[in-house]
Formats: sequence, C-alpha cells, structure tokens
Amino acid sequence: PDKAGLIAAYRARWPEMLNGPIAGTLAILEALHAAGVPLYALTNWSAETFPHAEAAYPFLGRFRAIVVSGRIGLVKPEAAIYRHAIARFGVDPGRTLFIDDSAANVAAAEAAGLRALRFTGPAALARHLAGLGLPVGDPR
Repeated sequence: PDKAGLIAAYRARWPEMLNGPIAGTLAILEALHAAGVPLYALTNWSAETFPHAEAAYPFLGRFRAIVVSGRIGLVKPEAAIYRHAIARFGVDPGRTLFIDDSAANVAAAEAAGLRALRFTGPAALARHLAGLGLPVGDPR
C-alpha cells in the first residue's frame, strides 16, 4: 500500500518512458517499405502499453501486421510465439529475416526455422540488408 502511488504512476506515466526510435533505423524501415518489402513485427510489449507506442510512433503503420505478445499470451523467446507469427504472417521461414537485439530471441527464431540477425546498430543492419540485395536508405 505504501507504494500504490508509484505503481499507479507506472501505467499513468508509461509514455514518458518511451525513448523514441533508434537513430538510423527509420531510414532503413522507410527504404524497405518504399521498395515494397513485406515488413512484419513481433514484440514483447504488453497489451496495455502497446497502444501508447502505436500513438507515439506512426512508423509502426509501415508493418503489414504486428504480433504483440501481451495480446496473445506468448513471449519471445518461447518457440510458440515464432510458430504463431509465422502462421499469422503467412511467411516462408527460410525466406524471412528476423531481427532482434536479444541473442536468446535470435537463437529461438533460428530454431523455429527463420533466418535471424542480431541487431547491434543501424550501420551493421544496413550492411547486412544490402548484402541481401535490399534497399537500406541512409542509416546515419
């Protein structure tokens, strides 16, 4: 009870905790979207807080579909969430690149049959995507 105010602030002030997109990644996202590359997202956000992100970040609309773990009751790196996303998005795992900053999530995606890349920064991502023949914009 003595922490009720802090607990309430967590939800009420959630938008203040959003730091914004990672510099450089929006150019990559926009270039891929403009080229018609199918883009999907898989996130461990909660169902309650993801609407804040959707309101703050219009670029999330560039994704054809987004699986939010809090909405389906599964989380990365559980194998079931990758199977769910593959089925929901209707993608061929062997032709789909999963990108995440967590080594555990990347390993789990690979175990699910996805091609996977650990995100270490926009420049490295741009180099990898360019190596696949994809447009990457200017990640600076």
